[in-house]
Amino acid sequence: MESRVTGDRKIRVVLAKPGLDGHDRGAKVLAAAFRDAGFEVIYLGLRQTPDSIVEAALQEDADVIALSILSGAHMTQFPRTLATMKEKGLEDVLLTGGGIISDEDIAKLMEMGTGRLFGPGTPLHEPIKYIREWVAENRPM
Repeated sequence: MESRVTGDRKIRVVLAKPGLDGHDRGAKVLAAAFRDAGFEVIYLGLRQTPDSIVEAALQEDADVIALSILSGAHMTQFPRTLATMKEKGLEDVLLTGGGIISDEDIAKLMEMGTGRLFGPGTPLHEPIKYIREWVAENRPM
């Protein structure tokens, strides 16, 4: 599977666990799957803030910010990250992610401007395919 859309640069994903959520096994599985798919992954680890996540995305020239949230703080962390992205001029970067999020909250977050969000048990090929398609359409390299 080819990760490049065009040109020589790989799709860059900043992956983070915002807030006080201390469980990162799923994020590590995603990081490995993204790397295996040919993405460049910058995993920031646990207890990140929206500011630190967006700053890393700026520094790394990321195409995608992916948040993993299992703590129930998704209705705070995704909107704060979106607002920080707008403040820093990252409107052309995809904000996606997943965790334990109800369908109702997923709909609200997507209305606010997040990309597709994924729940537990999602096959790994789905977020990979989604990111590839989004980048091809919105950030051709």
